[in-house]
Amino acid sequence: MAITSANQLELLQTAEAVAREKMIDPGLVIEAMEESLARAAKSRYGAEMDIRVAIDRKTGRATFTRVRTVVAEEELENYQAEFTVEQAKQYMADPEIGATFSEEVPPVEMGRIAAQSAKQVILQKIREAERDRQFEEFQDRAGTIINGVVKREEYGNVIVDVGRGEGILRRNEKIGRESYRPNDRIRCYIKDVRREARGPQIFLSRTAPEFMAELFKMEVPEIYDNIIEIKAVARDPGSRAKIAVISHDGSIDPVGACVGMRGSRVQAVVNELQGEKIDIIPWKEDQPTFLVNALQPAEVTKVVLDEEAGKIEVVVPDDQLSLAIGRRGQNVRLASQLTNLDIDIMTEEEESKRRQAEFEIRTKLFMEALDVDEFFAQLLVAEGFTNLEEVAYVEVDELLGIDGVDEDTAGELQTRAREFLEAKAAAALAKARELGAEDSLITFEGITPQMAEVLAEDGVKTLEDFATCADWELAGGWTTVDGERVKDDGLLEQFGMELEEAQTMIMTARVLLGWVDPAELEADAEDDAETTEEAEV
Repeated sequence: MAITSANQLELLQTAEAVAREKMIDPGLVIEAMEESLARAAKSRYGAEMDIRVAIDRKTGRATFTRVRTVVAEEELENYQAEFTVEQAKQYMADPEIGATFSEEVPPVEMGRIAAQSAKQVILQKIREAERDRQFEEFQDRAGTIINGVVKREEYGNVIVDVGRGEGILRRNEKIGRESYRPNDRIRCYIKDVRREARGPQIFLSRTAPEFMAELFKMEVPEIYDNIIEIKAVARDPGSRAKIAVISHDGSIDPVGACVGMRGSRVQAVVNELQGEKIDIIPWKEDQPTFLVNALQPAEVTKVVLDEEAGKIEVVVPDDQLSLAIGRRGQNVRLASQLTNLDIDIMTEEEESKRRQAEFEIRTKLFMEALDVDEFFAQLLVAEGFTNLEEVAYVEVDELLGIDGVDEDTAGELQTRAREFLEAKAAAALAKARELGAEDSLITFEGITPQMAEVLAEDGVKTLEDFATCADWELAGGWTTVDGERVKDDGLLEQFGMELEEAQTMIMTARVLLGWVDPAELEADAEDDAETTEEAEV
């Protein structure tokens, strides 16, 4: 089929028809036609020519134009699309480099091959426009629930028709062993939308915690209206889940609102999730209290929180241990995900044994270091003293508060404690030097002889070595691996080194070595302060 200047009035009608069918902008179809006509013209006039086509959006008339660009004489390469300033003077009054000269050329008729090529260009452009439209549409819907129809199943992955596109529900995103047949209705959560060469990829999920949150949002009007807020969700898909909610209206019970009359609201969510049991928990700002709620239905006797390590110890009655842990650790695992804390559960008997062991260790330490009898060492531990530093440098009045301790006894205790610590420090210092630790590290502010010994044993022997360390290498930290938090031990963690302190010491070492400009540090600190103030405002 040949498209000539005589029938180009039909281009607008064709473009509009295609745009309506594909639900894209008619202008994109016309641009594709312009490009295809330009290619056909180049095959007629020469591939090196810069031929451009403009279709009038009102009349449909196609104008073929040859464009030439003014370039410097030494840069002239393409004689068909470029010319020098001297050559351009024949066509332009005052030519400048970079200026263009356009002249209309006769339109061309498309032969069969040219028409087929033009058709391919137009189809390619339309496909690209469709993909862009689909990506923009579904990108805006990411994080929401979508209803679809199952088209087919490939290697365990379900392909879902979601209207103007296809989504993929991967095997690991399905609940349990649920299976689907073609034309089954399915409800999924749009987890991610990616732009790829083969078109937008829509990844669906039924196991994501957000899927449950969105289902409750659909079933509970108070959540949709932001009267009740979902603070956290933890799921073992298809088996059990915990969801923490809080009400911003004191007159509304968040748990009762989510459960609904006779459990109607929560039951609707349970049915959608293949019978997944759901514990609805009131969220609390106080983490220990929140954890007690999260471990329901188990009873908790005591909670000890270590905020720095993000770890929490929970003591439960002996007969509640299995209930607190749950089948295959399910209950404590979900509670840990919900609170974002590492939970260590022990019985009252286990806690008692642990405390007794700690008591005996501290008693033995005081007996050996202070040369006192067992009764007096136990008395110190019972009064709350945990290490020799506390005995050596505590206010004398605190020692005098112990029954049977006078000023002479208190002074003697502190003298013995200090002498023991000094001897221990001297031994550590000698060991550090023996291992090769240099004075630049040993005399660095904040480094004790014991720290220098530990660092030297690990190969950190100079201030330069110390300055190359990461803060977590010194103070320790936590890393999430496969959804579980793993402890990273720090070299100086045993000495009470905290992350912020490690950062300060490392940066100070870098400044002393001239690696970092102090002025830049101050500027960065001011910027951080301004950013914090703006965030607070």
